[in-house]
Amino acid sequence: MNIVLIIGSSPDALRAKEWPKTPFSSLVAMNNAWNIRDDWDYLVYPEDFAEERRPVTIKPGQRIVEYTDYVPAQNVYGGVVYIGGTMAFTTAHWALHQLKPDVLAFVGCDMVYPTNTATHFYGQGTADPLRDDITLQSLEAKSIRLQAHALEQNCYCINLSSLSESRLVYPVISEKQFFSGDQAKLIAVLAQQVDKCYSTRKMAQVKAREEVLNYKIDSGDYWRYLDRLDAKKLHELDQQWLSVLG
Repeated sequence: MNIVLIIGSSPDALRAKEWPKTPFSSLVAMNNAWNIRDDWDYLVYPEDFAEERRPVTIKPGQRIVEYTDYVPAQNVYGGVVYIGGTMAFTTAHWALHQLKPDVLAFVGCDMVYPTNTATHFYGQGTADPLRDDITLQSLEAKSIRLQAHALEQNCYCINLSSLSESRLVYPVISEKQFFSGDQAKLIAVLAQQVDKCYSTRKMAQVKAREEVLNYKIDSGDYWRYLDRLDAKKLHELDQQWLSVLG
């Protein structure tokens, strides 16, 4: 199976440091997550990612993915306004488009930030998904939208998190269950469950609504066009996406 692992920056992501690479066809790190292990295949970061936080040495076979790569991928799936302007969803849609996975697996991407503890594996960081942003009114809705589009490519999203809470609305698979079993059989069972939960009729309806609103901004610089975007209508879209998952 073509299983792509997306590694985020929460403290939980450190568990991936010791995981065998063999079940995964690609390891995709986001932002600072390249520090977790040195055998990553792709590193995705935005244009404003600080130079001093970027890797100095790139090994043969490794590739940096920047906005010139991921913005066109976002546009394939409707654009950043609908996807959600944060790196977890940006990275996932790039991987979905470019790597054509059977499974998108996530670790360290739960976007849950408890108080009085480290928010990221390297200490306190800026909780980008929690900023006041018109495209991030419901992280759960954006999560559902990603899975809906992945289903059109026969791809399933799973969460390898060990946390009790996540903003990703995907089946959670324990480390032991994933690495000790037959991944293909495990995913086949989960796929049957997911297929039953997603309404193709509702998916078509909300995608048609997106077309009518026409909030696609090809450059990806949606913050320059906020006067074109209606927060209430985007909230209504989120509610429609939430209803897709039955």
